[in-house]
Amino acid sequence: MKAVIFAGGLGTRFSEATNLIPKPMIEIGGKPILWHILKTYSHYGINEFIICCGYKQYVIKEYFANYFRHNCDMTVDLSDNSIQVHDNHSENWKVTLVDTGLNTMTGSRLKRVQKYVGNERFCLTYGDGVTDLNIAETIQAHEASGAVISMTVFKPVGRFGAVEINKETGMVNSFIEKPDGDGNWINAGFFVCEPEVFDYIAANDDTIVFEKQPLEDMAADKKMHAFKHTGFWKPMDTLRDNVELNTLWDKGIAPWKVW
Repeated sequence: MKAVIFAGGLGTRFSEATNLIPKPMIEIGGKPILWHILKTYSHYGINEFIICCGYKQYVIKEYFANYFRHNCDMTVDLSDNSIQVHDNHSENWKVTLVDTGLNTMTGSRLKRVQKYVGNERFCLTYGDGVTDLNIAETIQAHEASGAVISMTVFKPVGRFGAVEINKETGMVNSFIEKPDGDGNWINAGFFVCEPEVFDYIAANDDTIVFEKQPLEDMAADKKMHAFKHTGFWKPMDTLRDNVELNTLWDKGIAPWKVW
């Protein structure tokens, strides 16, 4: 089974770093967040990946093309230009890196990698979020549902504290730090898909946003299943998010480190 990763966006909300590298290459604990995502899938036996590249794609391609140089000690003998790798930290991964265009939307990026996916079930996610989601359970639940696509959904807490104020006196009746948001489940960005998903995406159109018409149409056709996740999930959209994730990693309490 393969996992497709969206990794081609501009990452404009994280311009502090993305002016130099694509967002999936921003590091947590000295490793790109993309590496953390692949490690999660690999833990559940998925070791074949298709990366939808775009913005600064050469950075992602260079990382995997020179994986040993980035992750292992090495000796370079300048007399004969030979390289000896020490303490091999290789992974059992097969990574296909596809140029899906600079300004292509997500649905169109997915359509462009259809030939690499083939006519088989596959996983799909974004290259900027980590979770302790049990991938094996999502696949089992998807298979049992008979749906074309299963979306992992998550109910986030509120971003700010909630204050209830007495309208007459102005006194605070109650305060709750980070309440349960608005109570709605949201798209957590981890999918299990049947190849029929590609039927919902028109070819030769780079403007198709996967999260709009394709997902809306599948939901309308009763072809979408929801897998509720109540554990840890966090997208890395800003510098603040990156700092929080690095803090968890540095303290040795990163919930997504299941490997």
